[in-house]
Amino acid sequence: MNECLTVVVAAFNEAEALPLLHARLRPVLDGLGIPSRVLYVDDGSNDDTWVIMQRLAAQDERVSLLRLSRNFGKEIALTAGLDQVCEGAAMILDADAQDPPELIPQFVEKWRAGFDNVYGRREARAGETLAKRASASMFYRVIGRLSRTPIPEDTGDFRLLSARALAALRQLRERHRFMKGLFGWVGFNSAEIRYQREARVAGKSKFNFWRLWNFALEGITSFSTVPLRVATYLGLMSAALAIGYGLFVVGKALLYGDPVAGWPTMMAVILFLGGMQLIALGTIGEYLGRMYLEVKQRPLYVVADWQPGSSQSRQTL
Repeated sequence: MNECLTVVVAAFNEAEALPLLHARLRPVLDGLGIPSRVLYVDDGSNDDTWVIMQRLAAQDERVSLLRLSRNFGKEIALTAGLDQVCEGAAMILDADAQDPPELIPQFVEKWRAGFDNVYGRREARAGETLAKRASASMFYRVIGRLSRTPIPEDTGDFRLLSARALAALRQLRERHRFMKGLFGWVGFNSAEIRYQREARVAGKSKFNFWRLWNFALEGITSFSTVPLRVATYLGLMSAALAIGYGLFVVGKALLYGDPVAGWPTMMAVILFLGGMQLIALGTIGEYLGRMYLEVKQRPLYVVADWQPGSSQSRQTL
């Protein structure tokens, strides 16, 4: 096993948090006893994030930098960073330092024991509202039941991936990327490390309720076709109820006549069936939209600047 570790950190507008994170990360890497480096990925930030990254690279020769041409989103930025890890393992950290870098030696120990996917499982989530903790917990349990891909509950991107896990992950080039699902899809030997998630060290979270909702929708539609089946079953049930009610109306008219009445009933049936149809069409549209983007085969990201550590020659793409 090639014992080389690359810590990958994707950041968007994290100028305040990055120096605090690197100050904690640096002594951890010093004590690992294996070759290590840090790869910071700037996901099109519009604050001083890139300037701070360059400052960290000037102070630490182990720091490499990758800058994307615009904001592509965390999942794509993380993919861009992992694509640059050509040897050894990769350790993924969030830029807000909520996942403690002091636990990295435990991940390395599991990796040395033969595990390819060592993920952190959160026992507590400091600094987050009750609503956010509850919705996150519910999401992981829902997707765990809907998807056949193993996605451990209460896990994030805080994990270590071996070289062969990274090689398998690089083969998955889908545009709509739910990384937690992709990590589980590639398989291999997995192990968990339980930990207490800390509050972010600086700045504000970039994930509001709307972005979290879309993120959940992305995960469910990327790794499960159950919503399509639910739409089918709802359609069948609605059709069965409509046919049954139609037979009832015809039978009642034949036996007892049909005075002019039933406006509320008619409206209720029309609105019910229309609502079911719109839900089904919306569900199908979500999947068709993803197919449309996949078919265009655009590159996942565009690199604006690539700066290896000082031990390698620098180049700009």
